[in-house]
Amino acid sequence: MIPRYHINLFWSQPDDSWVADVPDLKSCSAFGDTPSEAVTEAQVAIECWIEAATARGLVIPEPRYRPAIYAAA
Repeated sequence: MIPRYHINLFWSQPDDSWVADVPDLKSCSAFGDTPSEAVTEAQVAIECWIEAATARGLVIPEPRYRPAIYAAA
């Protein structure tokens, strides 16, 4: 089972597309024409990242990233 990693989703004006970035996995990100497409592609990228790291005998990081939670005053 693939761990559930946090995905940051944002619009990139220079790339004219949505970007889905996985902060726990170095250099793991994906692009899409829609937010949904970017997240779907990021999920594929996560699987590929883990497969490549496993094949090389690298340690797979545990999901740790959590976005900051802001409390209203």
